Amino acid sequence: MADITIDLIRKLKELSGVGLTDAKNALVEAKGDFDKALEAMRKKGLTKAEKRGDRETREGVVDSYVHDGRIAAIVEMNCETSFVAKTDEFKQLAHYMAMQVASMNPMYVSMNDIPAKEVKKVRDEAEKKLKDDKKPADIKAKIIDGQVKKAFEDKVLMSQVYILDDSKNVEEFIKGYIAKTGENITVGQFKRIELGVTE
Repeated sequence: MADITIDLIRKLKELSGVGLTDAKNALVEAKGDFDKALEAMRKKGLTKAEKRGDRETREGVVDSYVHDGRIAAIVEMNCETSFVAKTDEFKQLAHYMAMQVASMNPMYVSMNDIPAKEVKKVRDEAEKKLKDDKKPADIKAKIIDGQVKKAFEDKVLMSQVYILDDSKNVEEFIKGYIAKTGENITVGQFKRIELGVTE
């Protein structure tokens, strides 16, 4: 069993967003294996983050990012309290989201924001392609759902691969902040402007 030092406990606390006691207990349970403890705490933190998803977010900040004087993005990030909204970490998150919007040019915040007629159009096309396929209905349904999701993945901010860490999407990245702050965090709205390009 590896030595469980206070530095190791603090490191786990900072990376996972849990309290010192939870961090220490996780290291004890993992017999001092830092990576194993971190994985356990991240899962715990993200599980809590999922539960916070329904809480109202009425505070927040607006941040912007301009790239090379040609592309700009402005993003509204929301949280539950003005205390969290004023932290450097939350402001940094808002800036990261503005960079994401400038770089990846999403059209919608989440899948729920896509107009029903757009989803129907893609779904109808997918169903048409599978019409003569002999696969069972439940398998066809999964394939169609997968094709609909794939069609909009790059257009939806939350589904996009996060530009600074391609091992996760934007939603997973934000959930890390939710786990750390203990508050629900959402993207309210965004706007992207590109020189010479009009909608």
